[in-house]
Amino acid sequence: MQIISNNGQQQRRGGCLRGCLIGLAIYFGLSFLLGLMLGDMFSSSNVKLDDYSVYKLELSGQLIEQGQESNPFADMLSDVPGYGQTQAVGLDQILDNIRLAETNEKVKGIYLYGGSMSMMPASAKAIRDRLQQFKQRSGKWIIAYSDHYNATNYYVATAADKIYLNPTATIGWHGLLAQKMYFTRLMEKVGVEMQILKVGTFKSAVEPFFRTSMSEADKQQTMLYLQGIWEEYRAAVSASRQISEADLDRYADEYMGIQQPDKYVAYKLADTLIYREDMDEVLRVMSGSKDYKLMSTGKLAQVERPKAKSPNRIAVLYAEGNIQNDGATDGITAKGIIKQVKEIAKDDQVKAVVFRVNSPGGSADASEEIWHGVKTLQAKGLPVVVSMGDYAASGGYYISCAADYIYAEPTTLTGSIGIFGTIPNVKKLREKIGLDVDGISTHKHSLMEATMITNGMDDEEQAMMQATIERGYDLFTRRCADGRKMTQDDIKKIAEGRVWLGKDAIGIGLVDSLGNIEDAINKAAALASIESYDINYYPEKKDPIEELMQMLTGEQSDEEKLIARLKVLAKEPHVLMMMEPVEIK
Repeated sequence: MQIISNNGQQQRRGGCLRGCLIGLAIYFGLSFLLGLMLGDMFSSSNVKLDDYSVYKLELSGQLIEQGQESNPFADMLSDVPGYGQTQAVGLDQILDNIRLAETNEKVKGIYLYGGSMSMMPASAKAIRDRLQQFKQRSGKWIIAYSDHYNATNYYVATAADKIYLNPTATIGWHGLLAQKMYFTRLMEKVGVEMQILKVGTFKSAVEPFFRTSMSEADKQQTMLYLQGIWEEYRAAVSASRQISEADLDRYADEYMGIQQPDKYVAYKLADTLIYREDMDEVLRVMSGSKDYKLMSTGKLAQVERPKAKSPNRIAVLYAEGNIQNDGATDGITAKGIIKQVKEIAKDDQVKAVVFRVNSPGGSADASEEIWHGVKTLQAKGLPVVVSMGDYAASGGYYISCAADYIYAEPTTLTGSIGIFGTIPNVKKLREKIGLDVDGISTHKHSLMEATMITNGMDDEEQAMMQATIERGYDLFTRRCADGRKMTQDDIKKIAEGRVWLGKDAIGIGLVDSLGNIEDAINKAAALASIESYDINYYPEKKDPIEELMQMLTGEQSDEEKLIARLKVLAKEPHVLMMMEPVEIK
């Protein structure tokens, strides 16, 4: 028995040794192959253009302000279970690629493919305007093809010389809507009352928690900006497709998304019905070669650009997302922005700053800190020009208002100068489930922070909290008045939480001019009295290796991000300056 046992142990040890050796061999083999692959990928980071290149601009995925460095692993892992995430595409990369396609003779034209990109009207206009400039300045062609267009993507696609559709395609041309969900009756059923503190008749972000439908004020402002966006879409499509605006409204009333595809051609919304594989021949003819090469947004972004080699720099600082208190895992934080501000301020070659803001608002405290960061740059003698994206509203306007000059797109949603706080009262829920709370305190309001949630606020506490909101509103309007060289009373007349389109914000003094980020950069150079300059972007884009490690090891899950955010909110007052993010459908 003992001998057999010893033999068994020796066999197991031998098997373990062989397994370890095989494992090490596989490890080193894979490491060697990965090293070769990485070396090949990153040694060829500058892509060379072929003579018959075509920029394939895919209108799909999620549009963000600042794209990341091209990740050679993204395509490799896109089909792996758990890694097939929606592709994020940078607006900055698209605009820069169109500029390159315009000036590089090897790029013969642009192929707009697809039509379901998630983007807001202001970003869509920036892309469409750049495509129009591309045609006018270069004389090159643009064609478009899709299986489906929503209204915003169709608006972009109409910059093309010709629109090709799949024979089973749809065009969602039926007007615009903005819809909200209201939770008041649901919360009543579960026993939660949301205690609302706010300033601003039009500050509608909190209405879903105490109303069951849109207020008249919210209906008024929402209809105005929806009509303004529709007018932009309709006018642009009318000019490009040679269809009267009256006919376009009539087509919208027919709900084009459920019509037969041949009607799109009959109505001149499209030119030709064609299957996808047949587009190859179209591209051969348009490019002038059967060996044409399609270049994706990511690939074209890797083509080397000429640099100005100037001692002067213009810093472009991006702020995208909700404005969060420090500790949040995404969006805009004061800590993150201030870190970038310090980097910019210590660089003596930086002569001006463009602050690119795309935010519907957020934390009042963080907005004040970022506002102070802008003032810090100005105190160093740097002109600051704001370029507004889809949103620069509420807290997004707060962080913009100190700038020396402000640009917005016509369809930017801005203003919303107001403030609110929301505090849930779970007393009825506690009573339903039999949960009791008790405690003692040394002073009258020592327990207030806890009891306002567990028992609700009394009249005195409500008044105290409302006074906090009023003080925040007073500070907000003073910041706007100082930045825009207006009186505080004049600001209050156009505040009240009201949302304005960029084109309407000019007449009331909230914005200086309509324009895009390129206009803002030119203005910053003029204010700094410089003619030649390079551009530095902040924050720096993620390194592909770092991004790969995040993909393999996994960043925080959505659940972990939610828990982290709740922990932050639990430690501080939930006081916000925020408009309801709007999805234009």
